[in-house]
Amino acid sequence: MQKCIDIAQKGLGNVAPNPMVGCVIVCNNEIIGEGYHLQYGQAHAEVNAIDCVKDKSMLKNATLYVNLEPCSHFGKTPPCATLIVDYGIPKVVVGCVDSYSEVNGNGIEYLRNEGVDVTVGVLENESKDFNKRFFTFHSKKRPYVILKWAQSLDGFIDKSRSADIPPIVISSEESHILSHTWRAQEQAIMIASKTAVMDNPSLTTRLVKGKNPIRIIIDRQLKIPLHFNVLDNSTPTIIYNEIKNEVIGNTEFIKFDFASNTLNGILDLLYEKNIQSVIVEGGSIMLSSFIQQNLWDEARIFISKNKLLSGRAAPPISGKLISTENSGADELKTIVSM
Repeated sequence: MQKCIDIAQKGLGNVAPNPMVGCVIVCNNEIIGEGYHLQYGQAHAEVNAIDCVKDKSMLKNATLYVNLEPCSHFGKTPPCATLIVDYGIPKVVVGCVDSYSEVNGNGIEYLRNEGVDVTVGVLENESKDFNKRFFTFHSKKRPYVILKWAQSLDGFIDKSRSADIPPIVISSEESHILSHTWRAQEQAIMIASKTAVMDNPSLTTRLVKGKNPIRIIIDRQLKIPLHFNVLDNSTPTIIYNEIKNEVIGNTEFIKFDFASNTLNGILDLLYEKNIQSVIVEGGSIMLSSFIQQNLWDEARIFISKNKLLSGRAAPPISGKLISTENSGADELKTIVSM
């Protein structure tokens, strides 16, 4: 089962809003096939694993391991549970049940009704945590929210400055590269208009190989200059504002009622757009709002060894510290919401 999770990891950043799934097929204590879900809309892990078995007659004596319940419905692809039965695979071991309403135990029930010996709950907690984005999306009806920032040793995220002064570089080059790797792994990235105006970021994965996330910008009064990087049409971008609805190339302006609960409302809209995860990179007011409204799942904080002595304070946050590690010259803390 751990091998299923390990190979499924290769689909991170490419399969959303589907879950990451890996499959291993064993016969006579030897692996005869393995596969994972490579890309949204393409074949599922079970299909790829079965396809790579050279002698299909061995499947009738094999055990299929998969970290998530096989689907039993027609979506972008045919149901995997039916395929398992068609090939006569007698035993299936499942990491955890799929909480998606179209599945949610139906795949397991179908297999058992067809005479397949199904074991459920092997590395169950690990399997659920591995697909935390998928499970959060379906249980909370919103994207999995990751907060990310860099701060000085004395707790500041920037100097107090005007927009014509470049932002202070706090984190190391290794941390910058890691941040871009994270961008490639999530479906969307979000900032507020003040951050866009002050820093003129691109919010792309230019330092690593990987697809750019969808840029989500909260720009109530459309203050971002048209020549700024986030409006360059290089990658899909959504601008939530209170002025207009308009599509210009890859940029979609969506009129939004800011009199309502802004963050909840925008997360609802992202859910409707099937966006499973979003990484929030600023500014400090937006980060604090997510924290105060308990609309976050994970925070990743780079802490430099250098001090700024004054400036804009990092947002206070409390939760469960799950890891502390080095990232170049920085310390990286990962905290999850309680």
